[in-house]
Amino acid sequence: MWRRLIGLDLTGMPRHLMNLGFKMKSYIWLQTADGSIQQVEEDVAMYCPIICREILRTGMGSSKNYAISLPQRVNAAILGLILDYCRFHQVAGRSNKERKAFGENFIRLDTKKLSELASAADCLQLRPLVDLTSRALARMIESKTPEEIPETFHLPDDLPEEKLDLRNMTDDPRIRLLNRLYARKRKELKEREIKGALRSSSCACIL
Repeated sequence: MWRRLIGLDLTGMPRHLMNLGFKMKSYIWLQTADGSIQQVEEDVAMYCPIICREILRTGMGSSKNYAISLPQRVNAAILGLILDYCRFHQVAGRSNKERKAFGENFIRLDTKKLSELASAADCLQLRPLVDLTSRALARMIESKTPEEIPETFHLPDDLPEEKLDLRNMTDDPRIRLLNRLYARKRKELKEREIKGALRSSSCACIL
């Protein structure tokens, strides 16, 4: 009764603000692989498909005791980066120029953190962020030799020498990701070789 007398909605928000379209933010709880539990804006967290499905399917995340457990590769530091990415992109009306500028600044990370971010985004099925980080990693790979790649990306020292063919080491998402990127690079190089050979053949025929 007293809430009505002073003009408050049952949520505790003044009715004139509710009438103007103001809404109280909803929050959910997330738990990272290293045991950290964080309260996060629901609309931001739901930008991640895995989290969105977990909320809709199980109703988890409603309290600290029912926090949503995130995949193994998502630690507290990386989750912070992912949430920053989601906060920016879940806002409607961003221009392509704004998105591009944000992306360029966002991926200015050292190779270790960028690899961890790519792996975490892959685990959360956040495809736009996977694409962004993969392109950045691919550019790094382009300038490295096979011998330099393990050191650059903080991979084990005893990797096979055959062009990073790491199919037997799929437990590390970084290695799986690098395999895909390196396979793409080999495919591009092969296509260039074929085009070059065809061009040479054409020139020879003309002569």
